[in-house]
Amino acid sequence: MASTRDTRTVMIVDSEPAQQRFLSALVSRGGWRSVVAGDTDTALAKLGTQEGMALDAVIVDQGAPGMPMHEFVAELRRWRPALPLIVITMRNGVEVAVSAMRAGASDFVQKPIAPDRLLEALDRVVATGGPQGELRPLTEKLRAPLAFEEIIGSSPNFRSALAIAAKAARARVPVMINGRPGTGKEVFARAIHSASPRARGQLVMVDCSAVSPGLIGSGLFGHERGAFPGAFDRQVGRLVQADGGSIIIDHVECIPLETQAKLVEFLNTGEVQMIGGTIRQSVDVRIIATSASPLDKLIEAGHFREDLYYALSTAQFTLPSLSERRGDVGSLARHLIARIGGLPGMSPLGVTDDALRLLAAYAWPGNVRQLQDVLFRAAVASKTDVLTAADFRAIEAALGGGNAPASEGEIAINGEAIGVTLYLPDGNLRPLEDIEADVIRLAIGHYRGRMSEVARRLGIGRSTLYRKLSDLGIDTAA
Repeated sequence: MASTRDTRTVMIVDSEPAQQRFLSALVSRGGWRSVVAGDTDTALAKLGTQEGMALDAVIVDQGAPGMPMHEFVAELRRWRPALPLIVITMRNGVEVAVSAMRAGASDFVQKPIAPDRLLEALDRVVATGGPQGELRPLTEKLRAPLAFEEIIGSSPNFRSALAIAAKAARARVPVMINGRPGTGKEVFARAIHSASPRARGQLVMVDCSAVSPGLIGSGLFGHERGAFPGAFDRQVGRLVQADGGSIIIDHVECIPLETQAKLVEFLNTGEVQMIGGTIRQSVDVRIIATSASPLDKLIEAGHFREDLYYALSTAQFTLPSLSERRGDVGSLARHLIARIGGLPGMSPLGVTDDALRLLAAYAWPGNVRQLQDVLFRAAVASKTDVLTAADFRAIEAALGGGNAPASEGEIAINGEAIGVTLYLPDGNLRPLEDIEADVIRLAIGHYRGRMSEVARRLGIGRSTLYRKLSDLGIDTAA
């Protein structure tokens, strides 16, 4: 394999000349040289050529003529077992992605193709020294909208964030969601829209980290033809497209200061003016912003406007890292496995207690997103209908071959920490009613709000449960 970035070569397997040119130009931006095959048979034939022997990766479109995708992947693996392979699928092509990865594909990217995402996928599949096995991250998110009652988490800090989000959903104010990458900010943002009075309206998403800073303003506000070099056509902005609904501005910290000023003006007036235009248009849209970076530090450094921060933060909350709610890992893993088992091309899966204890012992630097990726890769590779500790060898190796015990100050059931803190920071026990409230919140989260089941598992009647909810001030949404 080539050793330097500027000599890496990728084979593009696609029959459409326009798509071939697009992908070739795209990968060249990342320092890759490309060779092209119009179908899967030609691609396999080229593997034995001098050019084919120098390949560092392969990109294949699911629509490429020839053999079925899973057969092509398996055949390529037979000849070149270690050659990284990325499959490009349609937006609803999860079943193709599953069968391809089961046959040995390294990763998949969905259409429409985001340039940075494809380049990121290429860098990941050829990287050495990074996470391997089931810990290797997926490029695509396995998106599936969740209602608030389907969001899993019982730790007090997570339930507090959930309660604020549920309350904010019913209002019409902007919302700011903070949290490290992978904590579930997009899941919460979509749940807020779905539970809001705007649920029937359009939900538009802008990922500011995936767009050139100079184009973020154009994407949000739109532009007239000729407004700047390259503006060959008039483009309607995403704020206008979301009129009557909501817009998720992901990675709001990436917006340049000039565009931040325009966003402040929009929040104050409710009017959009295209770049290069003179007409103002009234727009009714709720902004849900997310940030992976502490905005207070960016404000201090002069990179983020303080007035924009306060305008966006009428309602705000921070999602805790998964390491801060380790006791949620077991129930969250069960929930994610159930959803993965329902994907096209997958079948229902179970998971053993040993596997759950192993998962709960890991630190999860990539948070919920990493947990989902790990479970997906393990499920695809599994030959049975139950995931065991043996399906998570990379995690076992990362832990040094042992499972961590429950942390001091947490209740453990069957060796698994469930995240109910017993002690105050000064070492004294917490009041009994606070512990009881946490246990009830945990049960509500674990049984997904099914109050009859919660009461039965706690060994009390429904009327007693509701009385305790009232006495302890617990909102069932929290």
